[in-house]
Amino acid sequence: MDARALAPALWYWTAPHPSWRPGADWPEAVGCVYYEAPDAAVLIDPLLPRGEEEEFLRHLDRDVERLGRPVVILLTAPWHRRSTAELAERYGAVVAPEELPEGVESIAIGGSDEAQLAFFIRPHRALVVAEIFMGDGSGGLVVCPSPALIDRAALDKSLRDLLALPVERVLVSHGEPVLSDGGRAIAAALSS
Repeated sequence: MDARALAPALWYWTAPHPSWRPGADWPEAVGCVYYEAPDAAVLIDPLLPRGEEEEFLRHLDRDVERLGRPVVILLTAPWHRRSTAELAERYGAVVAPEELPEGVESIAIGGSDEAQLAFFIRPHRALVVAEIFMGDGSGGLVVCPSPALIDRAALDKSLRDLLALPVERVLVSHGEPVLSDGGRAIAAALSS
């Protein structure tokens, strides 16, 4: 597990995906986010790190108890349920609520009927995405259209709309996140 404090109240961690196999076209480690909103402890696409579950849960238990706020779980894609059931049961968490926690905005990603979302954590200027972007291995991003893509123009419009946000960080599910000048990284990925 690689866990990083990106800012006060914002953490990014990676854990090995249980379905990953050698030769896959995506990295084994997938990204997850923890955000302390004013009204909730927020987990986005959470995955317990295999072999380190107990240690991870001790830390998370401590943070949830310290905050004394409800736990909310958000998913960037329906298939990112990962450890959602276990964590929802442990903390009595609300999954994908109609009303988002304070400071979090949801952006629908067009182009397919997969219901992918991006979440913008405004206080930290952090954009959390499923597979629409991947880290490119050089500190930037690459656009990853879904195999289920049915309308490339709708996808492109969704991605261009992200440029209107003051994005500093892009927290991806696959590859290295962009931790500074995220808007520039998005623009560069879109122009490639």
